[in-house]
Amino acid sequence: MAPRNGTPASAKTPLDESEVRPHARRRAAAPAVAPAVLPPYETIALVLQGGGALGAYQAGVYEGLHEAGIEPNWMAGISIGALNTAIIAGNAPQDRVAKLREFWETICQPAYGIPLLPVVEHALFDSTEPIRSAFTAMQAFSALVDGQKGFFVPRVPPPLPFVVGTPQTASWYDTTPLKATLERLCDFDRINSGETRVSIAAVNVGTGNFAYFDNSHTRLRPEHFIASGSLPPGFPATEIDGEFYWDGGLMSNTPLSEVIQSTPRRDTLAFQVDLWSARGAVPNTIPDVQSRVKDIQYSSRTRFVTDMMQHSQRFRHVLREVLARVAPEHRDDPWCKLAEELASSHRYNIFQLVYRDKEFEGNYKDYQFGVSTMRVHWQSGLNDIRLSLAQPSWLDMPDNDAGFVTHDIYRDLR
Repeated sequence: MAPRNGTPASAKTPLDESEVRPHARRRAAAPAVAPAVLPPYETIALVLQGGGALGAYQAGVYEGLHEAGIEPNWMAGISIGALNTAIIAGNAPQDRVAKLREFWETICQPAYGIPLLPVVEHALFDSTEPIRSAFTAMQAFSALVDGQKGFFVPRVPPPLPFVVGTPQTASWYDTTPLKATLERLCDFDRINSGETRVSIAAVNVGTGNFAYFDNSHTRLRPEHFIASGSLPPGFPATEIDGEFYWDGGLMSNTPLSEVIQSTPRRDTLAFQVDLWSARGAVPNTIPDVQSRVKDIQYSSRTRFVTDMMQHSQRFRHVLREVLARVAPEHRDDPWCKLAEELASSHRYNIFQLVYRDKEFEGNYKDYQFGVSTMRVHWQSGLNDIRLSLAQPSWLDMPDNDAGFVTHDIYRDLR
């Protein structure tokens, strides 16, 4: 693959201190990269984790992929990742970034309250650290009290603990506005056209089973995407064909294994965009404890899943090489036939992009909606994917004995 931006093939683009420190206050915009030249991957997947307001980071990652000319042919999402998936897959490539921006600028406004004038919001957000932290905490409080425009609103009156209602009303908030937003911004005929494969995950409330809704065998509707983000007790269970579903993040917050384990196996380039970091400082205050609990809970064993997939793929590659050394007269043996089913020569290249906390964020970061905060998240995602794509060899097809590689700028470019 040809180097991009004149970078020698042996060079790495270094990260400055603000790029590798999780709590850096400001990050300079990374330069845009030239259109990418890709090896012949059969699947280009975008895998989006759940994380509420942090999901604007995923929109920034998609913008960077789009400007590099990389368009996924498979999208898999959970919770806010499922909503971003709906916006991307439900629009023509040239409209996707604009529609994502419209979606985020809509849901980052209060549902009932009057939004601050942009000049006032930016003045508060760009002020001193104490003012900025207080302002962003106020944004989170506003989400709890007012809800978010085109997303969710508080139930009035709120549900009482011992009053029996219905599954659709057993929550603090009503997500009816979200259905109208998705119908306005997404073309569901395009989503179901098969142009892009779409997989979204939820949990069946009655059975406790993890469920994937996939447009290769199910006609997806707004309810499928809303179900994936129906996190209780804030949001109600969503009914689909007589069954009720909650947020898929209750069981697993990343759909990476769905992409890697799919059959028939294909050479795959996957961009895995996580909103919770498994690594973090040991907390020493109760709010920090609450924040760290969320990080650990929702990081969803990402490294474990990736390591397991890598070991499995190495086994399949080794098995393929062993079979190649079996004499032809023994290839009809039942054990050889079974080995052929398990073996694989396909290769997997995983870009891991993990959101890193900002110093002004607290344990409310997943519901800290606000235009200024959203733009910081978005720019972080755009920076991270630009820096990742600027590495000249990272897009190459894996050539190791496992046929499986992972890349992470915060791990590999320190």
